[in-house]
Amino acid sequence: MSFKNTFLNGADGKFKPDTLTQMQKIVLRFVVVGLVFYGFALIEGMIMRIYEIEPIPFINTNQFFAILTAHPLVGIFGSTYALVFGAFLFLTPYLMKKPLYSVKYANRSLILLTLGTFLFWFAGFVSHYAPLYTLYWPLPADFTQFSVWGGTFFIVGIAIVMLGTVFFIINIFKTIVYTPKGWEKQPAAALFGSAIGYTGLKNTLAKKENKKEHLVPLPVAAIARGTVDMVLNTVIILFTGVLILVFMVGHILGFDLKETAIDALLYKNWFWWGLDLIADGLVLIFVAGTWYLLATMISGKKLFMQNIARAALLLELVVSWTVWSHHLLSDQSQPAILKVVSGELVTAFELITQGLAFFITLATLWAARPLKMTNPLKFLLGGLLGFALAVPAGIMQADVGLNRILHNTQWIVGPHVHVAVLVGLTMTLYAAVYILFPVVTNGAKLYSQKLANIHFWGHLIGGIGMGAFMGMAGLKGMLRRTLYVDGEFNVYMILAALAGTLLLISFLAFFINIVMSVGLKGVIGIFTRSKLDTKELLAE
Repeated sequence: MSFKNTFLNGADGKFKPDTLTQMQKIVLRFVVVGLVFYGFALIEGMIMRIYEIEPIPFINTNQFFAILTAHPLVGIFGSTYALVFGAFLFLTPYLMKKPLYSVKYANRSLILLTLGTFLFWFAGFVSHYAPLYTLYWPLPADFTQFSVWGGTFFIVGIAIVMLGTVFFIINIFKTIVYTPKGWEKQPAAALFGSAIGYTGLKNTLAKKENKKEHLVPLPVAAIARGTVDMVLNTVIILFTGVLILVFMVGHILGFDLKETAIDALLYKNWFWWGLDLIADGLVLIFVAGTWYLLATMISGKKLFMQNIARAALLLELVVSWTVWSHHLLSDQSQPAILKVVSGELVTAFELITQGLAFFITLATLWAARPLKMTNPLKFLLGGLLGFALAVPAGIMQADVGLNRILHNTQWIVGPHVHVAVLVGLTMTLYAAVYILFPVVTNGAKLYSQKLANIHFWGHLIGGIGMGAFMGMAGLKGMLRRTLYVDGEFNVYMILAALAGTLLLISFLAFFINIVMSVGLKGVIGIFTRSKLDTKELLAE
């Protein structure tokens, strides 16, 4: 795949928003929104780090737990979803060599994602809505613990995000299978089959002379399979939000639904199945596909073991549907068969599927050595390291015995969650941003390589350091979602806060670098209407 002809007129290295196509502006809009919300999550994270050392006078305990509730969702939906949506709405049509199905749908996704994230963040900030698991509290609910109005608007915000996700899902699949106006009819069914892995599965079982060519590039296949998990997740989270709204609106209207029969165990399994599709399905599949794309673009080589990579993606899709029970290993009422099969055995299999993606990516890079240590390569290696640390940490937790010790401690959110998201996922996305930056800006030059180096080292050391120190506190018995007023774990929390400061510095370096690269006028120009048609970017 070649990106060499996508620079329309950026020979002088300056950013000119008037030269951008609609597709280019769409991805840049999503990146800007994603970075703004990442800043939200980062600042709130630092507030919590400081508060766990010494309470802040202008923030009370209720506000702290409200921040703790909104913080991960702002990071996931406001930041990560925005970056993923922007990148994939750009890459899917580009790699399929056809226009995006709907620019309107892309803009609706952005607007709804932005509006919904801000609404649930603001609702929590004002009302101190803090059920901690956000959508996960035993039904029927006790409304004496939080503001029912705050909770209502919080859940409405989540629903709006899910609606924006629906537009993204439709856009991805329609872009893969539709025939643009004036084009020769494309085989929609065959394209869909190739995207979700049906063609690859048939090829595995067929004789050599009967094997069919893959119609969909491997990165697009990863995007499609991750989007399948996103479909399931969106349905479940949206249904869960509606269920909670029934209780909340009923309370507002004076109907007492507290005695309504909702089986708590069934609800928890339903909720964690849906939520786990983000963490163990969607994220791992999207990340693997991004690794493959980055490896081929950086190395200029074909992906090592392409067919195995496609099979592993399909296997990961199936595995992602069956691993949710590791979240319920310490729940005494959870059936033992689910704990053992889903919680332990199938979860451990993810070490193989993700390990294959890890090996294939490194093997592709190794075949192209020597390679220049560019920004995309550095951040890709950082992302690989993040998952190399976080995935085994997750597998350790998925053991009934160890789970009794580690469950609900800072270990869960430190070495596993924060290292996976901040180092593994986010550095992978940063690698994609750095490699696509000249593409979507028509050859604009990065303002400062020194700032890019600060961004890399600060983020890598800060992310791993914070996860490690939180994990150490967890091993000493520090619970998550708990405040300690006696300073028992202050040493670990101070060290975690210092690591968090590195993350803040690295983000500021990156943000300044991007803004200076495009200029303030350029940032404004990103959100104006493009005069160019999307087809121009597809011309080779």
